[in-house]
Amino acid sequence: MLLVIIAFVAGLVYGYVNPGKENRWALFKKGIMLGVVLGLILGFLSLLIGGLILSAATAIGTLISIIKLTIVFIIGTFIGDLLERIIK
Repeated sequence: MLLVIIAFVAGLVYGYVNPGKENRWALFKKGIMLGVVLGLILGFLSLLIGGLILSAATAIGTLISIIKLTIVFIIGTFIGDLLERIIK
């Protein structure tokens, strides 16, 4: 839960600080790429330690977690953009 709050606050600050409207699709694609890379790295490490089943579960779990955090970050940028328009 703490990571979700941190991702939301980071998105809020990012949306407020950067002038103009953010390219949310590019942010989503970067988040998916980060999830795939981290999933592969952690999956490979768990393959060495725990076997094939643990490896697949770790890779898929990491990918899903990163995608969820990316979506929360993008929601934060949307609200940060709204605050930017209202305050400035």
